[in-house]
Amino acid sequence: MLRATLKSLLARKLRLILSGLAVVLGVMFVAGAFVVTDTLSKSFDSLFASAYSTTDVGVTAKPKVEVSEFEGEEVITPLPASALAQVQGVPGVQSATGLVDADGARVIGSDGKVLTSVGPPRIGSAWTGTDDLLQLREGRGPTADDEFVANATVAKAAGIKVGDRVGVLTLEPKKEFKLVGIYGYSGNRDSLGGVQEVAFTEPVAQKLMLGKTGVYSSIRVQAEPGVTPEALRDRISATLGAGYVTKTGDELAADTAADLQAGLGFFTNILLGFAGVALFVGIFLILNTFSIIVAQRTRELALMRALGASRRQMIGSVLVEAVVIGLIASVLGLAAGVGVGALLAYLFNSFVGGGMQLGTVGVPAAAIISSFVVGVLVTVVAAVLPALRASRIAPVAAMQDVATPDRPLTKVSVAGGLVTATGATALGLGLFADMGDATLWTILTGVLVSFIGIALLTPLISRPVVSGIGRLFSWSLPGRLGRLNSGRNPRRTAITAAALMVGIALVTGVTVVMDSAKASLKAEAATILKAEVVLSGDQNGPRPPTYDPAVLRDAAKIPGVRAVAGLWNYQVTINGENHYVNATDNFAGLKDAFGNTAVGTPETLRDDQLAVSVPEARDYGWQVGTKLTIQPARGDPREYTVAAVYPEDSLPGSYLLPVAAAKDFGITQPTMGFVRLADGVAVSQVLPQVKALLADSPEVSAQDAQAFVDEQAATFDTLITMIQILLALAILIAVLGVINTLALSVLERTRELGLLRAVGLGRAQTMRMVTVEAVVISVFGALLGVVVGAGMGTAVTRALKSDGITELVLPWERMGTYLVLAALVGVIAAVLPAIRAARLNVLGAIAHD
Repeated sequence: MLRATLKSLLARKLRLILSGLAVVLGVMFVAGAFVVTDTLSKSFDSLFASAYSTTDVGVTAKPKVEVSEFEGEEVITPLPASALAQVQGVPGVQSATGLVDADGARVIGSDGKVLTSVGPPRIGSAWTGTDDLLQLREGRGPTADDEFVANATVAKAAGIKVGDRVGVLTLEPKKEFKLVGIYGYSGNRDSLGGVQEVAFTEPVAQKLMLGKTGVYSSIRVQAEPGVTPEALRDRISATLGAGYVTKTGDELAADTAADLQAGLGFFTNILLGFAGVALFVGIFLILNTFSIIVAQRTRELALMRALGASRRQMIGSVLVEAVVIGLIASVLGLAAGVGVGALLAYLFNSFVGGGMQLGTVGVPAAAIISSFVVGVLVTVVAAVLPALRASRIAPVAAMQDVATPDRPLTKVSVAGGLVTATGATALGLGLFADMGDATLWTILTGVLVSFIGIALLTPLISRPVVSGIGRLFSWSLPGRLGRLNSGRNPRRTAITAAALMVGIALVTGVTVVMDSAKASLKAEAATILKAEVVLSGDQNGPRPPTYDPAVLRDAAKIPGVRAVAGLWNYQVTINGENHYVNATDNFAGLKDAFGNTAVGTPETLRDDQLAVSVPEARDYGWQVGTKLTIQPARGDPREYTVAAVYPEDSLPGSYLLPVAAAKDFGITQPTMGFVRLADGVAVSQVLPQVKALLADSPEVSAQDAQAFVDEQAATFDTLITMIQILLALAILIAVLGVINTLALSVLERTRELGLLRAVGLGRAQTMRMVTVEAVVISVFGALLGVVVGAGMGTAVTRALKSDGITELVLPWERMGTYLVLAALVGVIAAVLPAIRAARLNVLGAIAHD
């Protein structure tokens, strides 16, 4: 029986390739996710081991506000010079060097634009000279207050050379420095991991990067010969006491790499999520393939039953075929995944500046194990139902001219209804009930189960819907034949269409939610935002863009301007809990800019007062007069009194502090600004003047309110495009499913096609017939996807009403585009099967058994 199964498998190589391709693509993403993570992790380990190679022990101060990797950037608490003196006096210390390096030094390039960064920090540091790691390539180190040096990555990206005057943004507004040197790193590297770094004299670096002179961001310690880093770490820790963090160089390298690997883990989960979607769609393709195969081999399998094969052997025969296909697909998918993982690692390195030396491509055990487990499991699961169907074939069928029977749809429809109801219930619980940490998984489970239920219900509706779609092509004989063929086997049509439905439904659902969020943002902004001019910039790193506070004072002097309000923001702790807060220099002007007319709110905030939103006050039981203790990122904690409670969305954010508090924020310059014009003053009269004031703040621009709102809303379009690209894999697999179904269907109908050709159907007509069948199935799948996706998107949008998505937008134009693209997909999918059908030898086809 095993030999017969393997011979049957090898005799149908095309079928083997088509049925395994979906698994190859899915496994490729699974393996690729683990490979890219492992490769980058090893590269980061090597990078930070190199970066801390000259450090035996490192000392830093505990941050005043602890911030997680995904919440933002943690502000360095400066070390006093006295701490450096203490460390230098510890027995076993050969040398202790105070370092100044902090994120936030943004270089203005020769084109007048700020160098952007999509991940690596932009470090400003104090020049400490060259060593085994850092090597000067051109010029010299800085000696004067207006001099600096830059690493080669900055110099190349900014288009600057030694001797140029260059603008740099730091904690302070733009200042110009003379570039006196360019440096690199051991191994001929231009940077460490794409980090953009510039270095000033120590006093200048301290003032610009840490906010005051005489302090350090960390201390680098080298041990005397014979003293281990661990022993020296313990001595230094005992000397400094609480409030300091002391680690060995190896610990610092491991911790820094671990922080980045946490971000890589998030990236891996995204890849695995889309791999899961691809494999889920692949199940439909494999299920359909094996169903058709079993139908085609009915007579062959019945003959084997007649010769004594048991039902268990029939099931085993199909499952063995599935295991073989799964194993081959897993091997190919793993090989492709290694290539994809290496490519993604290369692209990632290029994306962040190419400053990291990639290690050898890592193929962890998780990639190998998951590839084979997933590949074989998916294939076997998809083959179970066809295997059971094969076991039910009666031996008498061997003596009949068997046609595929059209079985009743009652059982599958009832099952589909129950599964859909279960999925809808889970989805409803996730969206509307408080499920705590299980909310996301409940929603994902609800979506998955709902898709399965709808797929089971699809055969019930396929015949009438497919017939209706097919009538659009019934103006010719090939069109009528194609329509009849697409509806002759509802199960097969439904499973083929369901694969396309999943991808289209996910894209449509996301589009509905994003378009609704975009419309809600615009509607809310039109109601709330009254400022005619907005100052803002695009954030392309962990730090938001900033501008010189002097712009606010100068803008207020422009004729026709009624009020100007700046906005500072950062993370603080309030009564021990982390919160994002805003600060403003003009509370009355900010209220005017947002149309806040709340009765009882003061016109100004004293230096010891703050305003909070109604939801925050309600949740914490605060009211006017309540005293709160706030610890900023810099400086000491301070007590504030609640002076106003304002309605939600009537002012930006949930907390508003006076501008005096901003001096202790991690970012001490404003990030946004709002300009309110006097009645009757045109925006065109004021806007150019405000733009001129921002000449030395190239990160931020001024624009009218409508342009600002449109720019914020455009983010949703970018997200939609990204998701469409990632889900293209699922749609590609669905296209393979259509090709596979048609190709196998052509083989199944060989004799029928020969008879049609014999009675006068031409080759071109045969190709049109197959094309119509493909188009009808594709459009049916897309129509299902659009309807299901719109329904799910509507449900999610309604569930998010309390979170600000108040408008429901159905993207009719995009949904229409999906249907048109589905028709095009059908045409493309039909090319190879149609050519095969047209080339059939008429006499051979008629004689085909």
